[in-house]
Amino acid sequence: MPHSVAELQAENVAYELECIDRMYLNCYVPKLSNAAGVAGFIRFHKGRRFASTKDVTEMGKEFIRKIFAFAKQEDIPIHRFAKGERKDDVMHRFLKDSDGREGVLFIGIAQEKASVPRTIRKRFGDGGSIPWIEMSTAMVNHYYFYCFDEDFGPFFLKFCSYFPYPAKLCINGHEYLKQQLVKREVGFEALDNGLLSCEDPKRAQRLADGFGHNKIERFFRKWLARLPHPFPSADRKAGYRYQLSIWQAEFALTQVWDRPVHGREFFEQLIRENIDLGRPEQVQLIFTRKMQKKTATDGRCRTRIITDGVIPSLHVYYKNTHLKQYHKTWKRGAALRTETTINNSYDFKVGRLVHNLPKLRSIGFAANRRVLEVEKVSHDNRAGAQAFDSLQGPVTTAEGQRASGLRFGDRRVQALFAVLVLMTLKIEGFRNRQLRPLLAQMLGLEEADITQGKMSYDLRRLRLHGLIQRIDGTHRYRLTNKGLVVVHFYHRTYARLIRPALSVIDGGAPNDRSPEEKPLQRFQHAMDCFIRAYAA
Repeated sequence: MPHSVAELQAENVAYELECIDRMYLNCYVPKLSNAAGVAGFIRFHKGRRFASTKDVTEMGKEFIRKIFAFAKQEDIPIHRFAKGERKDDVMHRFLKDSDGREGVLFIGIAQEKASVPRTIRKRFGDGGSIPWIEMSTAMVNHYYFYCFDEDFGPFFLKFCSYFPYPAKLCINGHEYLKQQLVKREVGFEALDNGLLSCEDPKRAQRLADGFGHNKIERFFRKWLARLPHPFPSADRKAGYRYQLSIWQAEFALTQVWDRPVHGREFFEQLIRENIDLGRPEQVQLIFTRKMQKKTATDGRCRTRIITDGVIPSLHVYYKNTHLKQYHKTWKRGAALRTETTINNSYDFKVGRLVHNLPKLRSIGFAANRRVLEVEKVSHDNRAGAQAFDSLQGPVTTAEGQRASGLRFGDRRVQALFAVLVLMTLKIEGFRNRQLRPLLAQMLGLEEADITQGKMSYDLRRLRLHGLIQRIDGTHRYRLTNKGLVVVHFYHRTYARLIRPALSVIDGGAPNDRSPEEKPLQRFQHAMDCFIRAYAA
């Protein structure tokens, strides 16, 4: 008898760890983030009559001279990346040959596109003109400092060689965790950039939780002071200082199985149940995004499952956020990795500055857990039976609020729960107005037939029955854990048992054999045997 997904998750996960994975941070000077700021730097800080990028050309040349002088002084190799060469591969070669001490491993040079200011001639009606600065794009050299830090492990900091010298910092929370475990002499076995095992899992989790914005900020300032700096002290005293913002952050949950076969069994069941998740109509309904015809037909919107000799993976998208889940087997074990990558914090109305990391951490890890919970209840609907009786009748809260029952056979209830199934993967929650057109579609009504008042009545019923809860400070709702179980129980029982069975009973000609007929006959025979035995 194959295990259910719920049983596999409950009984066969030997070790799990929540940890921030890769973080990509923008390093920028706020006062130089636009053309007006650049012009102000040249005119008021440098004291030029007109703003022209010619006045900062020498500044860029001096920065490059500092880089090469630093490399020569510290005996640091310089590597020019070839076209198509993977930078991570080069980094791993240098890392393998290093002695494990803190310092710069090598300096890489690559030509990349960047947003840079350029000077144009702004002309006036009288025929006169002045230099004028506007932002543009250009291919310029970027200098990668690949380093090893005693607390953060391997990382890189890259600088654009053109004014105002924007930079990017790439760090990894798992590498930070490894360094902390090594310092404390806590034994562990590495899993790529994660952990396969640890002799003190609770301590490892506490250390992973300590990877916060204050430590990142101190780490960044430490290396800015050690590396060649494009802005001299006079510029920094005038307020031209780098600031960190979050460009991309990955939040990972790693679950290591006690046996590789259990992990494989879990993921194969998961794949079967989510094969249609990438259909255009599903994407449009789940994320309430208007799907262009070209997008729906050109292959970008699809579910693709590959299991032969490669790592299978499942993907869920919300705006600029990507949730990926995959199962991987090694000689010594297997693990399920669920990771949410947030590429734009504004999708969740959270700012980009690094001090907002705790809010993003909460969102990312909650999304991982929520998807796992959805997968669990969508495969194991037995738990829904526990709530069935309580939902059939009215409910009265301790405050005296009363709501009618949610009867299984009620057409509106079935339609409502079908809509809520579509909402289970909405990380940001759902609103009254988002449900109305979907409910109308399910009931075959016009959108105007489902008024705001009628929808509010349904939401109140769901809330008093404990199936949904309002998100504090918003007009959005999300399903509770009980709600996840109940809506899947109702919907899947109807969609997978009642409807197929009725189609066989009320089907076509006697010789028309559907795939559901034989299983239904076996089910009916088993039910007859059970009834006879119970009656006896």
